[in-house]
Amino acid sequence: MAHSIVILAAGYGTRMKSTTPKVLHKICGKSMISHIVSQVQKISDDITVVLYFEHEIIQTELEKEFKGINFVIQDVQNYPGTGGALRGIEFKNDEVLILNGDMPLIDETALMPLIQSDADIAMSVISLQNPSGYGRVVIQDGRVKKIIEQKDCNKEQLAIQTVNAGVYKIKKELLKCYIPMLSNNNASKEYYLTDIIELGVKDGVIIKPVMVNEDKFKGVNTKYDLAKAEEIMQNRIKKEWMEQGVIMRLPHTIYIDKDVEFIGECILENGVTLLGKTRIENSHIKSHSVIEDAKIKNSTIGPIARIRPQTTISNSHIGNFVEIKKSNLDGVKAGHLSYLGDSTIKQGSNIGAGVITCNYDGKAKYQTTIGENVFVGSDCQLIAPVTIHDNAIIAAGTTVTDDVQSGELAISRTPLRKIKDFYYKFFK
Repeated sequence: MAHSIVILAAGYGTRMKSTTPKVLHKICGKSMISHIVSQVQKISDDITVVLYFEHEIIQTELEKEFKGINFVIQDVQNYPGTGGALRGIEFKNDEVLILNGDMPLIDETALMPLIQSDADIAMSVISLQNPSGYGRVVIQDGRVKKIIEQKDCNKEQLAIQTVNAGVYKIKKELLKCYIPMLSNNNASKEYYLTDIIELGVKDGVIIKPVMVNEDKFKGVNTKYDLAKAEEIMQNRIKKEWMEQGVIMRLPHTIYIDKDVEFIGECILENGVTLLGKTRIENSHIKSHSVIEDAKIKNSTIGPIARIRPQTTISNSHIGNFVEIKKSNLDGVKAGHLSYLGDSTIKQGSNIGAGVITCNYDGKAKYQTTIGENVFVGSDCQLIAPVTIHDNAIIAAGTTVTDDVQSGELAISRTPLRKIKDFYYKFFK
């Protein structure tokens, strides 16, 4: 049976203590709500996101990444709460899966037991040693009898350890029937989606609990929760790639964004950070290197190198304290202490220590092009725009301001002066 999906993301997220909307806080390089949408798109083509606070920002961000999502702006003035969020929404399919926008660890497989349940209403539940902060679930004879929000619990009810994990599958016709019947006669003066359970019980509706994995249904309400959720997702990401053959030294020290890709034999040493849509192919990334939105193939990087966005490196050795930005290097050696920005460097060229491409004049960026088999000596400045053609040599300490032709030596040094006995005179 086909399912519609609705994601509730209208809350203020005040406990995050941030000007960023809660669902846009990132885990492993992607917003929390982006993680959810990417998973539920595998299940349904009818996805609705309910928004209110900062809805323009959230909708804009989602539309950059996803197509075909329906957006509804909740009328929180008249109908606050999770029940109010569903008021007036038309769903295409006969069953509706309801999720919260702050559950970034959920995935397609975790949702399948809910979808496959034959109950009129299936709700996710977890058992917690410390259930503080969650709505309590009363279960009798394998059926859900009641959900009580923590703020409305008495002392006996607070001791219940089975809690509401916040995801439901409900038949569309039941939603149409019960949403208008919800009342806001409670401590928060809100319309609770959970009250549908009580209405369904009175009518003899089959409501079954589905026990789920706490890690996958973890809600994020504070920045501490955010950090713990990211830790869980990091472990998932690294486990998946190691099972596919990536070697990781001290993996708990490594950080990998969700969209990073590995191909072939890859080695990551301790402290490596891989960000954005980085792709690593048959390469060795050494300790404490940072690579962001770059492509690395058949190369060694680091230790302590920084590869910035829009960089492609192939068949090269990039050593320690080298920073590369928006450049294309193929068959290059840059062993240490260099900055290469807005550059194209071809096969067989060697970049000495302390070489800098001076690519910015305070107004605009300019390109440096270095051909094949070029030797750039230590401590050179290449003032862009500039081209150094094949088989050229740049002597150590040279500032290059004009193009260098094939076969030429470029050298710019002031004459060396030596003053006899100056040391003794200076310290006299």
